[in-house]
Amino acid sequence: MKSKNFFKGPGIWIILALALLVLILPTLSPSGATQVDTSVGLQLLKDQKVEQAKIYDGEQRVDLTLRGDDPDPAKNVQFYFGTARGEDIVEAVNDSGASGFTDQPVQTNWFTSFLGLFLPFIILGVIFWFLLSRMQGGGSQVMKFGKSKAKLTNKDMPQVTFADVAGADEAVEELHEIKEFLQDPAKFQAVGAKIPKGVLLYGPPGTGKTLLARAVAGEAGVPFYSISGSDFVEMFVGVGASRVRDLFEQAKTNAPAIIFVDEIDAVGRHRGAGVGGGNDEREQTLNQLLVEMDGFDGNTNVILIAATNRPDVLDPALLRPGRFDRQIGVEAPDMQGRLHILQVHAKGKPMAEGVDLETVARKTPGFTGADLANVLNEAALLTARSNAQLIDDRALDEAIDRVIAGPQKRSRVMKELERKITAYHEGGHALVAAALRNTDPVTKVTILPRGRALGYTMVLPQDDKYSVTRNELLDQLAYAMGGRVAEEIVFHDPSTGASNDIEKATATARKMVTQYGMSERIGSVKLGSGGGEPFLGRDMGQERNYSDQVAYVVDEEVRRLLDNAHDEAYQILTENRDVLDRLALELLERETLNQAEIAEVFSDVRKRDVREVWLSKPTRQVHSLPPVVSAKERREAAANGQPDPDTVSPQDQIADADLPQDFDVSGNGLPQPEGSGSGHPGQGGTGGTAGRTDGTDTPEQTNR
Repeated sequence: MKSKNFFKGPGIWIILALALLVLILPTLSPSGATQVDTSVGLQLLKDQKVEQAKIYDGEQRVDLTLRGDDPDPAKNVQFYFGTARGEDIVEAVNDSGASGFTDQPVQTNWFTSFLGLFLPFIILGVIFWFLLSRMQGGGSQVMKFGKSKAKLTNKDMPQVTFADVAGADEAVEELHEIKEFLQDPAKFQAVGAKIPKGVLLYGPPGTGKTLLARAVAGEAGVPFYSISGSDFVEMFVGVGASRVRDLFEQAKTNAPAIIFVDEIDAVGRHRGAGVGGGNDEREQTLNQLLVEMDGFDGNTNVILIAATNRPDVLDPALLRPGRFDRQIGVEAPDMQGRLHILQVHAKGKPMAEGVDLETVARKTPGFTGADLANVLNEAALLTARSNAQLIDDRALDEAIDRVIAGPQKRSRVMKELERKITAYHEGGHALVAAALRNTDPVTKVTILPRGRALGYTMVLPQDDKYSVTRNELLDQLAYAMGGRVAEEIVFHDPSTGASNDIEKATATARKMVTQYGMSERIGSVKLGSGGGEPFLGRDMGQERNYSDQVAYVVDEEVRRLLDNAHDEAYQILTENRDVLDRLALELLERETLNQAEIAEVFSDVRKRDVREVWLSKPTRQVHSLPPVVSAKERREAAANGQPDPDTVSPQDQIADADLPQDFDVSGNGLPQPEGSGSGHPGQGGTGGTAGRTDGTDTPEQTNR
């Protein structure tokens, strides 16, 4: 194998070049004569030791053959002379008594002339060939510019199956049909069914889109061609289209087969979009891709699977039926999905007795499969670093914190005043969250620097959430303001640590006004396009479809929501100042408090009164008819030994629930609308942390 690679690589060309030099050098150098100084040569002529002399005109060289019978190479000497000494040389030769001499005119070697004429072109050609070979991955591919760069995985290689995929049950179920068609197409053709020609997998990064595509190929046992969307586009026009044609030709030749294009948005973006028009090369490649997908024969048994994180930027022609007939969303897994993923990645890792992966799954809502794999890998690394043999709960908890907030900065030394400010800041967040009725349990508070944060507070919901109510959003605003308000109350001099809190709160309030219809003055109106092209930049891609007067009202409403949240946090912290001081002392002493320790400190927290019922218009009246009680609610109540739930109005139900907040260990993070704010992306944005930053405008958590 190495010898074959040697002959295909540059080694053989280096040997040929050296051999050519060996052949050329003798023709370029004169015969093997000993070169001497001009004075030595003249002295030899003067001493009449020269038998024969040759004067080379033009080269200003004299070759001498010395007297003697030995065939000694030293008998042949040569020297050079300057133009001014030409007459002296001729006179010396005449007086030398040499048996003969000749004036040799300049004779140009034909090979030397050839090299002088064509050598520059040869050098340029070699350089150009080298550049092409480097661009295409080797000298053997110089002429394969338009060939596909897809990697082929055949059935003889190790396969990924659906058993290796966890947390994406719906996507696996949809792709099972693709597998069955590739294995038994006659079954579908007999009833006139047409299998989808293309399948688009979309979702956040790390959710397993590529793994799903490989699992389909592994289950079906067919050739699998994988390529990135960016591999189609090169600096030369027409290369992308040629590679598309070659890729589909290869797949049709080896049908049944699967073509997988990762990050298809690199080549499949909306045509004609962008500053100054579209990209001609990319659009030509997309056009060829559309033609090839249309040119599929129904019996070809070639299926195109593509993956993207941004389906909204793809060209509509690419998404129409007949091309990507089936579009499968691959989202972050729910609690059961996370548990299955953890079980898959825990195989081969030594777990300590008593480690409960279900608890880990409850602590990691919104985590993708890649995040969960990273958690277990970090836990394994921490275990090895501590010279332990088994991965325990402490390693898993630290791994979760590292994935969420980054590694702990043990070397950072903070002044006592900064530690105190951070303790009150995080205590303000935690206390406001505990006093509100629509927030999730506070599970952890720390003032240890981690990542970019000087400290952080973690609130984790007990269940996965897919939508957020208005009262929950208002509680989020007050919770975000808690740290800043605590600094104002205690120190009367707020710091820059709340910059990220204010940023997230402002974004949430603006969405409430412009997107969620939660403002009385604006009403249920969607303001702004919100669909700008992401490659134009955040601002250039936004279309403003409302007047300056409406924009002024929007700013007023956003300011009103933030002021109300600030006032609400101020009242909570003022009423519970003794609890805030006690929490700050505990943090300064222990640095990190877990859920049970927080619950003990918050045992005397006075809950916030229930907000008034909100109506989108003041002229509307509160309807007294309560929601129905479902059969599932009745069954759950009976299973828990509770009485049959009464049909009460929502506001009465909330008013009666004046109980201490339940600090269950399970749950995940602060809910954020549409994955915004400090929540972990996915699951409607559930999961998150809040903390005091180090004074910069960077996010207080580098993660969720």
